[in-house]
Amino acid sequence: MLATLATGNVLLAQERLGPPPRGEQPPPRPRERGNRYSIEQATSDRAQLHTIAFDGLAFLTGDFAGDTFLPPGKVSDYFGFQYMRDIDAKEGGHNTSFLTRIAHNMLAVLNQDQKAQLLALGQAQERDVRTFAERRLPLIKAFRRNLEGDIPSGSRGLDKRAVVKASSGLYELDGLIAYQRAKVMAAVLRSLDDRQKAALSRLKFGDSRTWPDVGEQLDKRSMSHDVNVAVMTYASEMFAWYAGSLEADTYFCPERHGMYFGGFGMKTAPAMGKQDYSISTTLTGDSGEGFLSVLNPTQQRRITDLVDLQRQDLTEIVQVRRAIATELRRFLNGEAADKAKVLALSKRYGELDGEMSYLYATAFAEVGRTLTAAQRDQLARMRHDNPSDPKGPFIYSSPVRMPKIENTDLLFGVGTGGRS
Repeated sequence: MLATLATGNVLLAQERLGPPPRGEQPPPRPRERGNRYSIEQATSDRAQLHTIAFDGLAFLTGDFAGDTFLPPGKVSDYFGFQYMRDIDAKEGGHNTSFLTRIAHNMLAVLNQDQKAQLLALGQAQERDVRTFAERRLPLIKAFRRNLEGDIPSGSRGLDKRAVVKASSGLYELDGLIAYQRAKVMAAVLRSLDDRQKAALSRLKFGDSRTWPDVGEQLDKRSMSHDVNVAVMTYASEMFAWYAGSLEADTYFCPERHGMYFGGFGMKTAPAMGKQDYSISTTLTGDSGEGFLSVLNPTQQRRITDLVDLQRQDLTEIVQVRRAIATELRRFLNGEAADKAKVLALSKRYGELDGEMSYLYATAFAEVGRTLTAAQRDQLARMRHDNPSDPKGPFIYSSPVRMPKIENTDLLFGVGTGGRS
C-alpha cells in the first residue's frame, strides 16, 4: 500500500559570501553518505502518509490546546536550519540544545553592532511574529468544530474557499517576516571581516561535533522573552544560511504543512523546558503506522487517499519554496530581493497549504465520526501523555490563557465577523 521510500540525496554546495580569508579553505561539505533526508524523501508517499496519519492520531485524540503548539522555527523557514538539524552527523539535531549551541556560537563571532542589528530586528518583528501565531487560531478552532460536529446554522461544513483565503493571508505575513529577516541577516553576514569568516569556517554545517560549548551571549534582562527567542532564532538561521545552500533552504521536514492538528503538540511540546532532551525521530512514523493499523479498511482509505489528493499541491509547494528561497538569497549577493514577488509567492504557498489543510480536516472528521468505542480507546493509549507536560493553549511554545478568537463561522461560509 505504501510507495517505496525515496532515497535521493541532496548534495549541498557550500556557498560563501566572497572568497575565504587567505590561508583558509572553504568548509568541507557535510558527509552525505547514507543521508536519508532530502526533498525527495520529505515528499515521498511513505513519509507523507506516515505524517498525515500521525496528525490524524494527534487530532482525534487531542484538543484545541494541543493543536496550537508550534515551534518558532517553523515560521519563515527559508534559511536551511531544518536541513542542518536533520543531517547532523552527531544526530543531535532534535536535541533541545542544538539551536542554543549554534546560536551562541554565531553570536560569539558577531561584534556589538552586528548583535544590535539582530536585536533591533527582533523588536521590530515582535508584533508580526505574534500576530502570525494568533491568526492560526481561527483555523485551528474551525477544524476542531468541524470534527466535533459544531457546524453553524446554514452551513454544511467547512468552506474550502474561506479556509484557503485565510491560509493565503497568513502566509503572506509569513513571507513579509522572511523578507525582513533575510534583508537584515544578509547585511550582517556581508559585514563579516576575515577574522569572523575564519571563525565561522571552523563550525561545520551538518556536524555539531565541531561546535564548541560557549556561554550565554545575550543579556536576557534587556529584552522580552519573545525578542530573545527571535534573536536566538536569527542567529541559528544565519549560520545555516551562510554555510548552507539553496537546496538546504528549500528543504522542509514532512511535518511542515497542515500544522493545525496537534502533531507538534504531541511530539515536541514534551521537550519544552527540559535540558538535553532529544525528540524522537521515529515517533511520527511508528505512531502513523499504529494509527492506520487501528482503522478499518474504509477508514484507512480515507487517510491513504490524501497522499494522491495532495500530490499536485505538494509538488507546487516545492517549486514555490525554491522560488522564495532563491529570491531571498539575492540579499546575500548584495542585490535587492523583490519584495512584491516574495509576498505573491507566499500568498500562493498559503493557498496550497490551505487546500491541503482543508483536505486533512475533512478526512480526519469523517474518520472521527465513524470510530467505535474500542478504536477510540486504542488510539487514546497511543498518546503516552505525561501529566507534567505543558497543556496550552500556546502562542508558539509558550502556554497562554485562552485568547479571544475571530468568529470562525466565516470559515464555514456563514457569519459576518465579531468574536466566537
